[in-house]
Amino acid sequence: MSGRTRHGRTRRRLWRWRRSPLRRHEDIVEAWAILVMWVVIVVGGVVAGTAAGRAAGQEFARQRADRQPVRAVLLTAAPETASTGDVSYRAPVKVRWTGPDGATRTGQALVGTDLPAGAAVAVWQDGRGFLAAEPPGLAEATAQAALFGTAAALAFGGLTYGTTALVRRRLDRRRHDLWGAQWDVVGPRWDRTAS
Repeated sequence: MSGRTRHGRTRRRLWRWRRSPLRRHEDIVEAWAILVMWVVIVVGGVVAGTAAGRAAGQEFARQRADRQPVRAVLLTAAPETASTGDVSYRAPVKVRWTGPDGATRTGQALVGTDLPAGAAVAVWQDGRGFLAAEPPGLAEATAQAALFGTAAALAFGGLTYGTTALVRRRLDRRRHDLWGAQWDVVGPRWDRTAS
């Protein structure tokens, strides 16, 4: 790519910043809106992504600290399923376990299939003794926190971009109205000179 072509593209992108008799106030406002949009997307996206990722990581760490595995006994048999290779199915089954306060509790937990009633299984309970999902391990929690952070940054960027697009649309409408008003003044004179 030649230097002249690159220079031409740069000049086209930055035309709103140069002095020109054709430049209008709306063009300057649009240029500033675009500049502010990119600064907000970059800075705000980093802040939003970091905050969301950190919050998710703290929640996963709290879950790992609060939830503990406990031995439970199946009160009913787990349903049988046809084996399809490496896929492991889990079914909701009524179980009994002892809570942290020593009280016997019952509830439904997801357990492997083809287990008879009375079989011992491991379930997870929270600090109050209620059944809970197994917390994600450190590697999985880190990956999920990064995913939440990335999603927050992208959502923030999309919201900022959408807001700027609405501003630019309004500016375009205003420019169009101004051009129409100016044409109403110039148009009749133009038609007289053409004929």
